[in-house]
Amino acid sequence: MVRPMTTQANKTVGVLGGMGPGASIDFMSKVVALTPAERDQEHIRMLVDHNPKVPDRRVANDDDRQSVEHVLAEMAERLQTAGADFLVVPCNTAHDFLHTAIKRSNIPFLHIVDETIAAVRQMFPDRSSVGLMAIDNCLQAGMYQKAIGETGLTLQLLPASKQADFMEAVFEIKRCNDYSEYTERMRGLAEILVSQGADVIVAGCTEVPLVIGEGDISVPFVSSTDVLAQRTADICGGDSPLPNK
Repeated sequence: MVRPMTTQANKTVGVLGGMGPGASIDFMSKVVALTPAERDQEHIRMLVDHNPKVPDRRVANDDDRQSVEHVLAEMAERLQTAGADFLVVPCNTAHDFLHTAIKRSNIPFLHIVDETIAAVRQMFPDRSSVGLMAIDNCLQAGMYQKAIGETGLTLQLLPASKQADFMEAVFEIKRCNDYSEYTERMRGLAEILVSQGADVIVAGCTEVPLVIGEGDISVPFVSSTDVLAQRTADICGGDSPLPNK
């Protein structure tokens, strides 16, 4: 029998979405699937700003960066005003642009990078080398490198030529609705990381889980989307406390 949500399940999540659209919908679908509800009223309330008009996170200068930060801060303020208890962003790279939003917000953000690496350590304590699949700007921000370094894990990245292939694949996935044709291509890139010594693969880009998942590669696969969805369901369902502001 499905366990109904507890009486503590009163938390509302605010979702800064649209980066990209398919990945945000994937996140919300996974939250729904993870919710042990028997009727509509037992599902999680999600306030969503699905905004694909957020400027490109591949910024060229400080003005571009400030533009992205400003839009994300406005989104966060709207969601807080609408009644969100905490905020999530199902886009890894966007977390490098949340400084203004965090300053203006009175409610906590659930950080996808920190949560993902914490999940790796919890689920696979015997693993020692993380193969990271993330776009260039996420790598340049160093968020995953910092989180992984603090755990004592080693990091494997794609060679430059293969990273270029990964970038091309990600933006092709953003442009299409039929993701199946990219599964083998993305799986091959993941296996390059395995050949370099990675014994767990982290999808540090929320487009990656649209095309591959657990069982598609030869080592454990940790999706940042899945981790964020599970933590969101746990918090809203009363199984975990709100993160600190």
